[in-house]
Amino acid sequence: MGQIALEGMEFFAFHGYYDEEQKIGNKYGVDLYIKTDLLAAGESDKLQQTVNYEILYRLVAEEMRAPARLLEHVAHRVLDRITAELPHVCKVKVSVSKFNPPLGGICHRARVTLTKRREKQQ
Repeated sequence: MGQIALEGMEFFAFHGYYDEEQKIGNKYGVDLYIKTDLLAAGESDKLQQTVNYEILYRLVAEEMRAPARLLEHVAHRVLDRITAELPHVCKVKVSVSKFNPPLGGICHRARVTLTKRREKQQ
């Protein structure tokens, strides 16, 4: 088992509970961690035996483009998408941050983190 991480991904997106947030948009950050078997790729040096970082980034970017009211919903979509499209991934952890959320005071970012483990197949 091993971990692949994509940290500090940044997107401009149109998420937010308030209609105005969905119109003007905001900057968001995403950190993604997946657990999968990396031994074969480590031995062979072949991309097809690991999870391609570009595919992970593309899946996150596509979900970030679809507006949502809640960060929790965006994070959940990312988890579902990765587990659906990458069957060798055993566990996914994603954090989605909104920079400068409209809270009426100073807050650099609001962040949610969700984790999903693939259910064992029988």
